[in-house]
Amino acid sequence: MMYLVRHQKTNNMLGFTLLELLVVMVIIGLLAAYVGPKYFSQVGKSEIKMAQAQIDALEKALHQYRLDVGSYPATEQGLAALVTRPSNEARWQGPYLSKLPPADPWGRPYAYKYPGDRAEFDLLSYGKDGQPGGEGEAADITNW
Repeated sequence: MMYLVRHQKTNNMLGFTLLELLVVMVIIGLLAAYVGPKYFSQVGKSEIKMAQAQIDALEKALHQYRLDVGSYPATEQGLAALVTRPSNEARWQGPYLSKLPPADPWGRPYAYKYPGDRAEFDLLSYGKDGQPGGEGEAADITNW
């Protein structure tokens, strides 16, 4: 003969206690506090590398402009001369860029000066703080 065992329904609810939830939240907070700064420092480094790459590309376009025209664009003409023919340049063979020069990774235009103070021409981004000088992410990124 077989005996059937009946299971009684219990009213016990299964779930997490408040203490268990708090422990999990503290662990997640500690992990975020440890990983967050490392992640954001990588973002800053990538912005600096992107600015260096953009300056390098602009510098190459400026050199091509000089080969065609005979000199770099004047400070007043700026980097727009790489896209739009200046009115007084008959030997212009551009455009030397497919579109207007991009802003730096922090949303500000690159500074251009010809003749330059430190090189044939000065091309720079003032970094994260937008001010001359600085250190780390706030340091100027230049072509010299």
